Amino acid sequence: MGITGIIGGSGLYDMEGLTDTRWEKVSSSFGEPSDALLFGKLNGRQLVFLPRHGRGHRYSPSQINYRANIDALKRAGAKQIISVSAVGSLKEHLRPGMFVLVDQYIDRTHGRKNSFFEAGCVAHISMAHPTCVRLNRLIYDIAKQAGIETVSGGTYLAMEGPQFSTHAESELYRSWNCDVIGMTNMPEAKLAREAEMCYASIAMVTDYDCWHPDHDHVSVSQIIQTLHDNAEKARTLVCSAIPSLHGDESASSCSCRFALEHALITAPGARDSQLVQQLDAVAGRVLKK
Repeated sequence: MGITGIIGGSGLYDMEGLTDTRWEKVSSSFGEPSDALLFGKLNGRQLVFLPRHGRGHRYSPSQINYRANIDALKRAGAKQIISVSAVGSLKEHLRPGMFVLVDQYIDRTHGRKNSFFEAGCVAHISMAHPTCVRLNRLIYDIAKQAGIETVSGGTYLAMEGPQFSTHAESELYRSWNCDVIGMTNMPEAKLAREAEMCYASIAMVTDYDCWHPDHDHVSVSQIIQTLHDNAEKARTLVCSAIPSLHGDESASSCSCRFALEHALITAPGARDSQLVQQLDAVAGRVLKK
């Protein structure tokens, strides 16, 4: 089953029952990750946490080294990732405090390194199903049992930021039938798939995006309270989900673990040896064939 990697904010790390904790710097061949990794055990099961923005929220979404983050988690032994992030709602029925298990994306980011594969080792991976169906199903079932209001499936509009949307942009994304909007799931989800890691995104709704007529009347204190409430529910959900995730015998045969099977295009003799060495963790399974 492997170690479960969790990417999110500091609120997730204060889990009751998390033992044998240690912060450890894990080097990546793609630069510096956002922070050291926090290793720990929950009911005897190994977890590894990565603060997406760094402790103290040092990096904006555009400044995060997403490649180094995913590479470091893979090197740390993680085979599946639970991504937890705050989002704005683009639908009336997706109220603040609700969770959405994302299954589709529209990527509007730009200027971010969105692939491990470059000149010298080219790969084209399918993103038709960008999140793990198996993980989403397990997490949704646990959320229902825990009484956490969660929607299974939804389209996440990934914007560049760090500024929020204009009203016109918000209405445009609604016309595209997007459900939530955020700044951090891309290229995170793409890179996790390239690294053959199962990836699930728990999108926590903090408020309505600016299309909503009540948007300007929501106070900062209300948003902060929703963030705190969401963090508490996210801790509960992750703690409850870990036994099921680690006990899932179908994990090893999940299609996410073989996403690169037919993706490499560059012939072995034409591959750049330095890039191949960089890819030893994320793509070693197929590069050694």
